[in-house]
Amino acid sequence: MSHVVELPTAADTQAFGRRLAHVLRPGDLLLLTGPLGAGKTALTQGIGAGLHVRGDITSPTFVIARVHRPDPERGGRVALVHADAYRLGDAADPRAEIDDLDLDASVDDSVTVVEWGEGMVEQLADAHLRVRIDRRDDDTRVVELEPVGGDWAVRLTALG
Repeated sequence: MSHVVELPTAADTQAFGRRLAHVLRPGDLLLLTGPLGAGKTALTQGIGAGLHVRGDITSPTFVIARVHRPDPERGGRVALVHADAYRLGDAADPRAEIDDLDLDASVDDSVTVVEWGEGMVEQLADAHLRVRIDRRDDDTRVVELEPVGGDWAVRLTALG
């Protein structure tokens, strides 16, 4: 069963990401989908803030993946791997491109968030959270969280 939330502003999207971070743990895989400008990176910024990782969270479109280490002084306990598969969609074999990133080497120890990764990265974990973000004309974001396997459905109840 999916969980849907409406977020009126980008700041609300980041705040929701911080709340979501509280139910995340090492080994979690999140697949973010939605049109350009929907708020995928804003949500990831909130997740990074909630995980207390180092460095600014920016769209990794051109570098494809960034690792943000936890900041223990701020209570950070798990790294965030932020990847963007947008440019890989045109590759002859996008899954091979994903394999070349070696994301599976860090997925067990990190929270891995992949923008535009649907259909390419699900094999990295036995269970994952599919996050669909749509943006209405009034800039309200509609976020749908769809648990796929594991205990995601139970954990999402903590979000209210």
